[in-house]
Amino acid sequence: MELILDTANLDAIRELDSLLNVTGVTTNPSIIAKSGMSPEEVIDGLVGCLRPDQKIFIQTVRTDFEGMMEEARYICGLRPENMYVKIPVTHNGLRAIKAAKEEGLGVLATAIYSADEAFLAAMNGADYLAPYVNRMSNYGDGVAMVTELIQMLAVQGLPAKVIAASFKNSWQVHELIRAGIQAVTAPPEVVYSMIGHPGTEIAVSEFTRDWDAAFGRKTLR
Repeated sequence: MELILDTANLDAIRELDSLLNVTGVTTNPSIIAKSGMSPEEVIDGLVGCLRPDQKIFIQTVRTDFEGMMEEARYICGLRPENMYVKIPVTHNGLRAIKAAKEEGLGVLATAIYSADEAFLAAMNGADYLAPYVNRMSNYGDGVAMVTELIQMLAVQGLPAKVIAASFKNSWQVHELIRAGIQAVTAPPEVVYSMIGHPGTEIAVSEFTRDWDAAFGRKTLR
C-alpha cells in the first residue's frame, strides 16, 4: 500500500518521511491557499524536499477543458518522473482525464463522491482515483462505497489504483486498509494518530522505570 501525505506543510512532510515510508504528497487548491505560502513556494518546496522516487500530485485550478490541459502539461513537466496532475471528475474533467492519458501524462481523478464516478474515470485511463471518504459519508457509508469501488475495479480488471482521501480519523484508514486499498492520502494529524497510541508511551515508561530500579541506570550498558 502507498502512504501519501495530504498537506503542503513541508516541515510535517520531512518529519513523517523520517519516521515512515512515505510514497508521496498530494495537495489541492484549498490546502495551498491555507498554507500561508504562494503556490510557487509550495510547488518549489515539494519538488525540492521529495526524492525522485516519491510522487507529487498537484491539482488543476482552471475548470475549462483547455485550461485543465494547459495546467496538466505544466504540472507533469515540473520534473522528469513521478509527477501527477489531479483533475476533478466534472464533465470537462473527465474529458481532460481522457485527453491527458492520451498524451501520456500521469493523472489522478479527484473530487470523487461515488464509486460510479471513479469507475468511469478509471475507464478513461486515470492512474489513481481519489474518493472523498469522509465527505461521501454525508450521503451514505463512505468506507463501504470505497470498498465497493475496489471490488468493481478488480472484477472488471481495471489497473487504476484507489487513493482514498478526505479522512477525519484513523478508523476510516484502518477499515480501508483492511479492505485492500492500494493507497491512502491522509493529513499529518491523522497519520500521527495512527502512530501515537498512549499505551505505547506508558509501556516504555514502565520498562525504563523497572530497569532503573533494578540496575540504577537507564541505558543497556
